[in-house]
Amino acid sequence: MGRVNDLDAPDAPDALESFAALRTEEGRALLAALRDHNPANELATATRLRRDHPAALVSAALGQARLRQRAVAKFGAEDAYRMFFTPNGVEQATRTAVATYRAERFAALGVRSVADLCCGIGGDAIALARAGIRVLAVDRDPLTAEVARANADALGLAALVEVRCSDVTTIDTSPYDAVFVDPARRGGRGRIFDPEAYSPPLSWAIETARTTAHAALKIAPGVPHEAVPADAEAEWISDGGDVKEAVFWFGTTPKAVRATLLPGPHTLVGTGLPDPGPGKVGRYLYEPDGAVIRSHLVAEVAERVGGRLIDETIAYITADELHRTPYATAYEITDQLPFGLKKLKALLRERGVGVLTVKKRGSAIEPEELRRKMKLSGPHSATVFLTRVAGAPTVLIGHPAP
Repeated sequence: MGRVNDLDAPDAPDALESFAALRTEEGRALLAALRDHNPANELATATRLRRDHPAALVSAALGQARLRQRAVAKFGAEDAYRMFFTPNGVEQATRTAVATYRAERFAALGVRSVADLCCGIGGDAIALARAGIRVLAVDRDPLTAEVARANADALGLAALVEVRCSDVTTIDTSPYDAVFVDPARRGGRGRIFDPEAYSPPLSWAIETARTTAHAALKIAPGVPHEAVPADAEAEWISDGGDVKEAVFWFGTTPKAVRATLLPGPHTLVGTGLPDPGPGKVGRYLYEPDGAVIRSHLVAEVAERVGGRLIDETIAYITADELHRTPYATAYEITDQLPFGLKKLKALLRERGVGVLTVKKRGSAIEPEELRRKMKLSGPHSATVFLTRVAGAPTVLIGHPAP
């Protein structure tokens, strides 16, 4: 991902020098020794290491060790402990599962070369190269570009990944089969919600996408459907139940809408169904995956499970029979009662519930607040849904369907 130039500060050369030191034999040895480093013991570790190594190198190595530990969740231990990171890079990089899925889509389209604009530390470039695709990886930040280059080298992909430190708006993409753009969505004041305030702006990314046969633009998952270009496909991707991103695809199926769930992948394609009508709560409640909700494909899931909504404004589906689907989690409902803390507390205590999972949709009560007020103890568990049924504040009690 592209980002604000972190090296505009006067100490920018120092950051590049520190990173170069980490790639020396001494720096690599320090990083290997710090693989299982406990951050709680950092002061003692730093004191010990500074007896035999320069203080600046020790500080840089300790910082990189912390970043590698954080990166394991996104990249896996095998890659994370060979790669290099910046704080922004760990925060903003695409996790491996998502990058791999997208790279496989590119490969299935027949793409053999991609201009990866705003490449960040190279997470997507790595996935593309592993799919056999030649990559030009571009980022305007000198340190970030160096890190991306080091990562391609560390993972044995340097022959397929060319890294260039440049303003992406100056890149000639015509020699490449496809373009991938991941604009910076964070600024000095945090997350950016206006797509035209991305760096580069979404409008520029869209026009650039139209210059090649295929393209993918990574967008924040909250992007409104009205912002999807008429000649693009829109895909929302979740990983492990967490919605990670939206992608505008060009050169695929214009106006198509997809929800893709990882691992899998499981992909649900919109068919233009109208929202189902609401009805009484049945034996089962289905909670659609976040990517399904973001992509406005709840109706498609309701059709698959023979269900209806519990309320025309709430994305919970109910049905009388259990139908397995990867696109929603099913719960068996045992109780339905009007919202009221006293009645709920009495019922849960009567059932011996001590472990409570609280979910909400259409309720102002926060789950932690409810758990605190219940003061429960007991050997059993339950799932409570704070929601609305036919417009009325309602509590549903149940458990994951067997």
